[in-house]
Amino acid sequence: MLNPQRSVSELPKMSAASQVERAVLEEEFNWLLKDEVHAVLKQLQDVLKVRRCPRLSMKTTPLLTFWFGLFCSMDQVKGVLTLQGEALTQAVSLTLNIPLLRSQIQDARNHVNQALQLLSSRDESYRFKTGAEVNKLMDAVMLQLTRARNRLTTPASMTLPELATSGLMKMFSPPMPGDVMINFYINLSKLCLTVYQLHVLPPNTTKNFRPAGSSVLHNPGAMFELNSNRFEVSHVHKVECVVPWLNDTLVFFTISLQLCQQLKDKISVFSSFWNYRPF
Repeated sequence: MLNPQRSVSELPKMSAASQVERAVLEEEFNWLLKDEVHAVLKQLQDVLKVRRCPRLSMKTTPLLTFWFGLFCSMDQVKGVLTLQGEALTQAVSLTLNIPLLRSQIQDARNHVNQALQLLSSRDESYRFKTGAEVNKLMDAVMLQLTRARNRLTTPASMTLPELATSGLMKMFSPPMPGDVMINFYINLSKLCLTVYQLHVLPPNTTKNFRPAGSSVLHNPGAMFELNSNRFEVSHVHKVECVVPWLNDTLVFFTISLQLCQQLKDKISVFSSFWNYRPF
């Protein structure tokens, strides 16, 4: 049986210990808000702006060159592609102006810039008052970084008629044969070139015509209609080339997202001690 007097005498001692523990935790939490948060913000800016994906904005230094050869029904086409920042420069037999490819890199760069603006909006003189405020900032930064990464890892899906009228066919001089379509896009750390050889379906064909939907890569047998003519993809050729700086950029995105999440995890550690406080 417990001694009531002993239990009562121990209460002040337990309360004092609890108060000391809470005071220590509060001091650590205040240090986290004052110093650690700004250290992480600076580290994020260093990763994104100094060590980073600086090449998302480089336009003068050739970053990638590779040869390709296309075998069409009429002739053979050869060329050299050089990726400079967001643009594919003029190459042999080509006048390159690829808005879809440029859009991928531009969009990724724009999202990185928005993340940097969010980070720089809280300089070292700014005092975070609550953990919720830090989490809100980290969520906003992570959203922009995720969108930037997704633009490089998830190429746009297109229907075959959209691809045929996208302007990609106008990049060749002289023009490509009418039974060939091409597509350029970035997928992860690779620059991809896809060539579709087409077969015109006779107007009176009895073949079951099923227009293909939207896709990044269409398979042989895919059908579509354009200008009252029906086509079928007979062959698909794909060329890929690894772009080292794109791989580095994706790694830096991952590092940055991990830094954001780690800071959020540190903030959440204190939530159990201040359930009554909007940490």
